[in-house]
Amino acid sequence: MSGLFPVILSGGSGTRLWPLSRAMFPKQFIRFNRQSENLLGQTLRRLKPEAGFAAPTLLCNADHRFLVKECLERAHMTARALILEPVSRNTAAAVTIAALSALQDDPSAVLLVMPSDHVIGDEARFLAAVQRAGAVAATGRLVLFGIEPSHAHTGYGYIKRGKPLAGVDGACSVTAFTEKPDADTARLYVDDGHYYWNSGIFVLHARTFLDELGAYAPDVLAAAEAALRNATTDLGFLRLERDAFAAAPSISIDYAVLEKTDKAAMLPVDIGWNDVGSWSSLWELAPRDAHGNYTDGQAILEDTSGCYVHSDTSLVATLGVENLVIVDTPDALLVADRSRAQEVTRLVGHLRERGRKEHEQHLRNYRPWGYFETLSIGARFQVKLLHVNPGGMLSLQMHHHRSEHWVVVHGTAKVTVGDTEKLVRENESVYIVATQWHRLENPGRVPLQLIEVQIGSYLGEDDILRAGDVYHRSPEETR
Repeated sequence: MSGLFPVILSGGSGTRLWPLSRAMFPKQFIRFNRQSENLLGQTLRRLKPEAGFAAPTLLCNADHRFLVKECLERAHMTARALILEPVSRNTAAAVTIAALSALQDDPSAVLLVMPSDHVIGDEARFLAAVQRAGAVAATGRLVLFGIEPSHAHTGYGYIKRGKPLAGVDGACSVTAFTEKPDADTARLYVDDGHYYWNSGIFVLHARTFLDELGAYAPDVLAAAEAALRNATTDLGFLRLERDAFAAAPSISIDYAVLEKTDKAAMLPVDIGWNDVGSWSSLWELAPRDAHGNYTDGQAILEDTSGCYVHSDTSLVATLGVENLVIVDTPDALLVADRSRAQEVTRLVGHLRERGRKEHEQHLRNYRPWGYFETLSIGARFQVKLLHVNPGGMLSLQMHHHRSEHWVVVHGTAKVTVGDTEKLVRENESVYIVATQWHRLENPGRVPLQLIEVQIGSYLGEDDILRAGDVYHRSPEETR
């Protein structure tokens, strides 16, 4: 696989898996079905260096950058590049950036482009398919992985298989693309036998891709070139220039190039693929009992069948129901017919329209230093749990309208209040008056946990002035 550059696209929001998946903590970072790794971790694990892959290039947005970095550290991997997209512009612009970057290292580079949130059940077949596709792409082709459909799925794009390519092992030409057909059309495609699901995994000859992009979507190419040319580095991340990247049309790689070019090829693969695109997909992947039920968390099921039940805290009890999705989180409960799981994204749209926050963030908010979790909220008070990783440090900050009480429950805190700096140990506390500058850090080797009680006339996160942040975050995301 010499010259094969893995590219992982990690910019999605996974709205169909709400309420577990949210904008600030989307599905690629979640451990579903009691898995030991999240989906991004599983994707990274497939790219073993001993299989001949180069170090991966990852593209994500700024909100998720420290989550991505944490996944890399957990996988004991170093990225070739961590590229931050300043705005969402779909897959064509992201893949273009990756291709331009890879060509700086290798003029004959071939890209293995993968979403960060898919399941591959048979890794050995996946690696073999990548080898075959790499050989096809090296001849100047743009290869799509096609999945033979098991049923008439309306949530996938379809590819129509053409004639076999001469001298190419198993690959064929592509004669048509269809995006997410209705149920009747999907059934016709499955019965036809020439249609495959579009997996969203591509093996692309980088130079050919850019040449075809220049012919069919030159605005995307120009914007990506300018964004990369004017990019800056920050704590190991490559920040694309915002205005230049924002000028790119928001279009998928399929629409921009693959549906127009005569260089496209499809490789049918049987790799145990699932895009984990809905709760019904997760039900299909989950280990189920004799009645077809999957449970994660506390649950009592009576006269229940075909259900997916997840609960973070509460006991879920069911009686006389079937084919439901029940997902209970501390601040949101979803109950849905499993056959309509694709429509969950409509509920997320309603949340946005009504100005609610449950689609954006969990009660647990992740930060590069750890996380904070809201425990209780009242008219003039708020209680939070702060978990600070070893070496973690919050920004230097001040509040106009609230005072804070910190009680350490585990570990040792280094607290700065004004010009005073002191260590606060377990079962000790510190009081910070409104308008005092303060900072919290964990100087130890074990996680620091403390309870924060806020009291004041206004407790919004925007009542913060900041004077310094070691993670170089923008004001709206800093704490």
